[in-house]
Amino acid sequence: MTGDADRRPGIPRGERGAITIADRVVAKIASHVAREALSRFTESVGQVPPGRRTPHVSTSVRRAPERTSAGRDAESAAGWQAVLGEARLRITVELGYPSDIGAQCYAVRREVTERIRAWAGMEVSDLAVSVGQLHSAHTRHTDRKRVR
Repeated sequence: MTGDADRRPGIPRGERGAITIADRVVAKIASHVAREALSRFTESVGQVPPGRRTPHVSTSVRRAPERTSAGRDAESAAGWQAVLGEARLRITVELGYPSDIGAQCYAVRREVTERIRAWAGMEVSDLAVSVGQLHSAHTRHTDRKRVR
């Protein structure tokens, strides 16, 4: 399938424009998806204070290199989907304790990777999920006494 943009004479392919996605957009997508993935773990969600349920995300986005039209035609025939760039993410979450920490981190990694690829058209080259703090029922007391 050839678009009108490929048939335009006089405008070089590299000067017609490009789609770029800002780091903060990728971070917002990742934060939303991570929060959604963690909400499925009901034993953990109830122990984390409401103001601390939003994961902290830092991102670094690298734009995809330009592809030649000959390479693009060969790749599109093989079912290639456009990749707009590459994202590296660091996500820090706060979880309830006791809970399955490994399963929660795995769910965040899997879902963020899939959704960044689907929603932003980017590959995730590096994704680190770290646990910033664990919250237990004992730490939610209002009198702030130390648990022994």
